[in-house]
Amino acid sequence: MTEVRQRSEDNGTRGGELLARWERLPFTSAHRRAFQILGTGTFFDTVALAVTLTAVTSTMDIGLGDAGLLISAGYVGQIAGALGLGRASERYGRRPVFLAAMALFGVAALLAAGAWSGLSLGLFRLVQGIGLGAEVPVAAALFNELVRGRARGRAVMLYETSFTLGNMAASLVAAALFGLLHDEATWRTMLGLGATPLLVALWARRRLVESPRFLTSRGRIAEAERLVAAMEAESLRKGRRLEPPEAPIAPDTRSTRLSEIFSPQYLRRTVMIWTVWFTTYFTLWGFTTWLPSLLVNQGGMHPATASLTSAGLQAVNVALVVTIALTVDRLGRRFWITLGYLVSALGAATGAVVTWSGHPQSAVGLIALAVPVLLGVNAVAPIAFMYTGELYPTRMRAWGTMAASSFRNVGAVLAPAVIGWVLDGDGGMGALYLMFLTTLVVGLVVFWAFGPETARRKLETLAS
Repeated sequence: MTEVRQRSEDNGTRGGELLARWERLPFTSAHRRAFQILGTGTFFDTVALAVTLTAVTSTMDIGLGDAGLLISAGYVGQIAGALGLGRASERYGRRPVFLAAMALFGVAALLAAGAWSGLSLGLFRLVQGIGLGAEVPVAAALFNELVRGRARGRAVMLYETSFTLGNMAASLVAAALFGLLHDEATWRTMLGLGATPLLVALWARRRLVESPRFLTSRGRIAEAERLVAAMEAESLRKGRRLEPPEAPIAPDTRSTRLSEIFSPQYLRRTVMIWTVWFTTYFTLWGFTTWLPSLLVNQGGMHPATASLTSAGLQAVNVALVVTIALTVDRLGRRFWITLGYLVSALGAATGAVVTWSGHPQSAVGLIALAVPVLLGVNAVAPIAFMYTGELYPTRMRAWGTMAASSFRNVGAVLAPAVIGWVLDGDGGMGALYLMFLTTLVVGLVVFWAFGPETARRKLETLAS
């Protein structure tokens, strides 16, 4: 027993020294490969269905109610994937779970492209969602753990641009395909492109590194030592000066308890971040999913023009995320999340007033009212991935991120059905804006009450 305890103490000391050495490392080729691989995995999100929804419903003769269920199927799968694979990532590592989830997403995308009915498409989307539900939060946790504290905000936020770039690319490709192919060929091609992550997963097996924080927390000191030493050697070869390591950072070696996110130490953080995820993504995915269809059905746009419009909005979002990335370590997480909520809520309030004043629902009007709402929540959404990982210790960082991110999927499941129901009611678009306003105010109040500032601090100190 004494020998085992001594070995554990030795591993703890060595692990702390390794983490201190890791915190001084600049960006290396291992960081860049992780950036590229994780970014590619999250680039291929499920927005392909949103930008081709009108084509899917027309060629498969699917009504609006069933279309909402079709969209929701992918998000139900994401909830299952996040909760089902969350524990696995804490036990087996971030790297293997991410690669397996990416491969599952790619295989399901191929099956979805060949769907023969609305039911089969919904089932394949469900499986695809399982892969995505694990892939995205695990990638966020892994990249959080790879980057040193002082630059974590900038690096992780630049990585998060892959989501927005993926959405923009999907809109542009859909617009081009609508101009070249008939509707059915367009949506099948779009869904088939989602198989790309399968190829990336096969290529990345020997190129994606594991989190050093995970390795030290599991006592895999030799693996962590090889990784840190290789990155130090690369930095020195390139003439970069390595600062002396600070005091050793004690690694988190306790076992994962899934219920710990509800313990007195973390309950307020858990309630706060779950509320942020739900309120942000209920609004974001609700608008993103339905805007192309609204532009076509209410604004009279051609589907290709609607896709180009969505791409233009995503281009603005890319500029916004880059701006946040360059300032989030200096201005802080609380500044940007608060500002995002305020802008989005103001946009929703304006939308309700303008709509109920009797102005016609033209395409230009829909876009003008949607822009501030989308910009606000698009400021909060990418920060949420990084911020969640900063709230929990290594032993449950991936699990905490997956559990929290499942609430974005709860919001995404509810949003299409609820929006369809609201639009069919007497209140129309005005009631829709009022619903979003209420949701955003709740999110802002809860965040402001319980959300700590986490900028420029080491993950190990934030966990306590």
